[in-house]
Amino acid sequence: MMKTVVVSIGGSVVLSDEADAVFLINLTALFKKISDECKLFVIVGGGKIARRYIQLGRDLGFDEDTLDLIGIDVTRVNARIITNLLGISNKEIPHTIKDALRLDFPIVVMGGTDPRHSTDLVGAELAEKTHAVRFVNATNVDGIYDKDPNKHRDARQLKEVSIDQLIEQYGTTWGAAGKNIFMDEPALEVIKRGKIPTFIVNGKRLDELEKALIGQPFDGTIIRV
Repeated sequence: MMKTVVVSIGGSVVLSDEADAVFLINLTALFKKISDECKLFVIVGGGKIARRYIQLGRDLGFDEDTLDLIGIDVTRVNARIITNLLGISNKEIPHTIKDALRLDFPIVVMGGTDPRHSTDLVGAELAEKTHAVRFVNATNVDGIYDKDPNKHRDARQLKEVSIDQLIEQYGTTWGAAGKNIFMDEPALEVIKRGKIPTFIVNGKRLDELEKALIGQPFDGTIIRV
């Protein structure tokens, strides 16, 4: 039986300020390489573009669920870019986890599903349902820090942190559409419940991402369950 690995890749990794075609070609080549050894589910986030749209909607007075749906649409566009590059995955982007689980491809790619349901949560739920050996969250920072490394120069990377510690610090309640933290809070609850081995890594550093995906020591954070 082939092992399953789930990777939630931030929209900021797929598309930041500049479109980087070479990076995306290398990223999808890595996913293909990994899929020789295990079944791979790739959930793609919305990133900065989603947050821009959400901010615009908020300025226009849209409600939170509508803002979420706008963000979800962006995740699905990002997922479409990844799946077309891969060529060995589903062409149509599933709308639900149930739909994704029915697909029989070496790599299954999807975006968001429903309002108040981040792509991190989709990834955690997929990892739980498939009994994944690893859930890798590929963000735009090198793991979890004791404070925001983009704002504090003395921020310290945590090599390991317990799921209980994170839940104590962040809670498990959904905040607002388009919030930008290392992982969405409700996903933490699923990780605890499913005892899912979880790794936080910088998705831009493909060498470190590869190590996290195959279960080797990597530069990032391990969430102890």
